Amino acid sequence: MITQIASADSHMASVPKKVETDSSKQQLFSKTLTAKKNNIKLSNHAQKRLDDRHLNLQAGDFAQISKAITELKQKGSRESLLLYKDMGLIANVHNRTIITAMNMGEISTITNIDSTKFIK
Repeated sequence: MITQIASADSHMASVPKKVETDSSKQQLFSKTLTAKKNNIKLSNHAQKRLDDRHLNLQAGDFAQISKAITELKQKGSRESLLLYKDMGLIANVHNRTIITAMNMGEISTITNIDSTKFIK
């Protein structure tokens, strides 16, 4: 939501006025807010790949991913492939950041990871 202040010559100079935004920006904001709540970050690259592939993560998804990343961190993982639903997510465990995303059909050879987690 974007807020604008009414003009100075108006009677309500300090009352904020709501301006509608398109639904994709609202969805992105909602995903980002949910990720913050679960302490998971989405890189810009990962967000673009999720959008391009029509892969959606809901609030419950972030909670499960957060739990998996916590478990991986306890085991000493650094870069992990998370297999969840119909997607693969590469995560930087230390930063709690999803750095890229792919659908299952794109997964063939994955390099530069030290662990894999199946999230049920």
